[in-house]
Amino acid sequence: MPKNKLSMQLNVEDFLPASDAEKESLTVMRKSVGFWKDGIRRLKKNKISMVSLAVILVVFVLSFVVPQFYPYSYEQQIRGSENLAPMQYSQKEQTAMDAGENVFPHILGTDNLGRDYAVRVMMGSRVSLMVGLIASCIILLIGSLYGSIAGFFGGWVDMIMMRIVDMIYTVPDILIIVLLSVAFDQPLKALSQRPGFQWIQIIGVNLISIFVVFALLYWVGMARIVRSQILILKEQEYVTAARALGASSGHIIKKHLLTNCIGTLIVTTTLQIPSSIFTESFLSFLGLGVAAPMPSLGSLASAALNGLQSYPHRLFAPALAISVIILSFNLLGDGLRDAFDPKLKD
Repeated sequence: MPKNKLSMQLNVEDFLPASDAEKESLTVMRKSVGFWKDGIRRLKKNKISMVSLAVILVVFVLSFVVPQFYPYSYEQQIRGSENLAPMQYSQKEQTAMDAGENVFPHILGTDNLGRDYAVRVMMGSRVSLMVGLIASCIILLIGSLYGSIAGFFGGWVDMIMMRIVDMIYTVPDILIIVLLSVAFDQPLKALSQRPGFQWIQIIGVNLISIFVVFALLYWVGMARIVRSQILILKEQEYVTAARALGASSGHIIKKHLLTNCIGTLIVTTTLQIPSSIFTESFLSFLGLGVAAPMPSLGSLASAALNGLQSYPHRLFAPALAISVIILSFNLLGDGLRDAFDPKLKD
């Protein structure tokens, strides 16, 4: 029987239980996900960052895996194969090919000493990547520890520590590297002659000086970023609760504050890697990088300047490698910043 529109009687059908389809149509909240899962999900939606990550993985394979199976080594000098153009064979190699032998081509030609240039670019990329990663780890450890202590204790401790940071900003890094290279030259050479310290000769005094400078100077930016995060986080309720339960300052910094800064630390470290790579390449270009015959992208570019008119590919190859590596890490860092920023929720 239809209900009278002027009646005050309630419609019983309005109080029937909702069906499953109606419940699903009213659901507006998405499934609960963790911090890492949510960040990775949003990172995957950033196509530019994913392409950059793929490029970085390809560079790592070319730098660390391919040289192990490449038929030429970075220091091998092939007599009669000096100054070859890309994909060109020497007279001796051409004769061997005519005799039925298989000769692997020089993809990027050779240098003036007959060394295959492609494997040297790959090894130079390996050196640059290792320097960038190791230097960024050093900066992460020192900067996060220093900044967390300054931000957590505050007051006169924070003021003194930050004034030290301001003074370090004024120190010229190139001058320090030159001075350290001179000061460490003889002691490190003497130490490298002892058993178990031959790795110093492989790395080189200049490269060790670069790592020391990174440990002394380049952590200040990381320290400032971590300090600003700690100043905000230390006022949260869980920090007050940890103090009330008797937790030590070191435990609070390690377990509560730095743990909640992990997203910022990852993003900052990722953006620090290309900066470290560029610094190492610049210093190697000036002759303050790795020792010969170990190549670096900067030293390869510096050596290519002498034959720029005749062999321009020797400069373009390492320059292109530096550009691709730095651009890929910068784009990946931007994507990580967007993905792990809690203020950017979609």
